[in-house]
Amino acid sequence: MAETAVAPGTSRVSSLLHDLQQLDHALYAAVAATDTPTLDTGLRRLSRAADNSKISLTIAALLALRPGRGRRAALTGVAAVGLASASANLVGKELVRRPRPDRAAAEVVADRQVPMPASASFPSGHTASAVAFAFAVSAGLPAAAVPLFLLATAVGYSRVHTGVHYPGDVAAGALLGTACGAAAVALFRSR
Repeated sequence: MAETAVAPGTSRVSSLLHDLQQLDHALYAAVAATDTPTLDTGLRRLSRAADNSKISLTIAALLALRPGRGRRAALTGVAAVGLASASANLVGKELVRRPRPDRAAAEVVADRQVPMPASASFPSGHTASAVAFAFAVSAGLPAAAVPLFLLATAVGYSRVHTGVHYPGDVAAGALLGTACGAAAVALFRSR
């Protein structure tokens, strides 16, 4: 019987991916198992408010009322949200097709839950859009960096807390959002 050749490093890569998936599931389970009744309502509301980038678009509308740098930052931020949303939802989720977490098996408290999206889990589109917006707006308005990145972090965490994403989905969304924010900034600086 002939032995099938395995590319060097293949077993190491698959072992690493397996370990990362195990860690991802363990972190998700730890969040689900942690009793946080004071946080549950607020994080559920934040997660819902971030649907369709409503928070970012509201902030952009307010910034657009300020002429000059505020308007330009708002426009760059909205472009970054559009790029991140398309990249996460039309490309990333379609390529990876990771199933959503099983909230019932993890026993995610009902008071935390938001409706489970029908789309794939990886990457988190909410996180990608929030981070892209924070990155793009902060490039034009540095004073906005800390509050916007704190908000983006809270949005990302809320997606794990409510049980609709694994932490790895959120981390990937943050990386994608950073890239999309940088691309939007570069596009607007070149004009």
